[in-house]
Amino acid sequence: MSAAPRFIMIGGFLGAGKTTMVARLANQFRQAGKNVVIVTNDQAADLVDTLMLRSQGFQVGEVAGSCFCCNFNELTGTVEKLAADSRPDVILAEPVGSCTDLVATVIRPLEQLYEQPFEIAPFGVIIKPSHGFRILGRNDRRGFSPQAEYIFRKQLEEADFIMINRIDELPAEEAAEIARLLETEFPDTPVLQVSAKTGAGFPAVCDFLQRQDVTGKRLMEVDYDVYAEGEAELGWLNCQVKLSADASFSLDDYLLQLLGEIKTNAVADDAEVAHLKVIGMADGKTAVANLVSNANDPVLSLAANWQGTAAELVINARIAMDPEILSQIVQKAVEHVAKTNAVTAKVDALQSFRPGRPVPTHRLNG
Repeated sequence: MSAAPRFIMIGGFLGAGKTTMVARLANQFRQAGKNVVIVTNDQAADLVDTLMLRSQGFQVGEVAGSCFCCNFNELTGTVEKLAADSRPDVILAEPVGSCTDLVATVIRPLEQLYEQPFEIAPFGVIIKPSHGFRILGRNDRRGFSPQAEYIFRKQLEEADFIMINRIDELPAEEAAEIARLLETEFPDTPVLQVSAKTGAGFPAVCDFLQRQDVTGKRLMEVDYDVYAEGEAELGWLNCQVKLSADASFSLDDYLLQLLGEIKTNAVADDAEVAHLKVIGMADGKTAVANLVSNANDPVLSLAANWQGTAAELVINARIAMDPEILSQIVQKAVEHVAKTNAVTAKVDALQSFRPGRPVPTHRLNG
């Protein structure tokens, strides 16, 4: 009898690098001959992560409209649809970056209520150093409200292990300092230093995910009033745009300019960027750019190396500001960058909102 599929969930705050880590894990398993499926998650449809992972040839399902915990049946239903033609060896799940309490609302129900057997891997939470320093180090300019910080800390509190991401960008002494801050606040939780981008420290992550003695041990109490306030602080925007021009333009450069302009508008409004992503698609080519905080510059995480006259964009913005103002600054940026590049930009769809109060389908805190 074959082993049950292994369910691996990678958590972490917005912009931490979850999708890059999930893609690296998926590639690792695929190279080992494993059948891998991925489930992404967002408060709305049109997710950059889903499109990017599909462009890399992965079988991806999306749970949209609410988090895994609030739509548990959609999570399991999506897994079943992905497994309809071929039983997966590994299921990789990436929850919404503003979500916490996942052990009680996802892992425990999968173990105790769901009829299909899974091997549940240890729950890893990935963090970006800029958030770690500013929140754990109690920086005077921390960017987010105490309610949003509450979510960040609760994510770390329930982790079976914590991954400090982007160590390729950090001096060794800074990586050691954030590890010290984590070990002080969460002394019983293993801390790994990794780079989801380069693979540094990745073997240790794979080794830890194979453990079977530490999964979902850190059940906790959660104040859902504070949790809801923290999620509601963020404006969420998903937007589809079609570009056309008489002369060729560079898709890679265009994405970087667009995120730079959105950042400029957000900073001018004194709003903290949690995460900005944009994917550009043209003639079978894909480009992806990201911005993970006000302290960073936009980076191209996937280059298309394409020039042409027509492309499609999907923008995902998570910024601590009113959703209506977020819509205005994104549309302003779309118009400005289009005019600068002699491009016509047509917004086909745009939705912006604050997430509603989380109401888990199940919560098993024991």
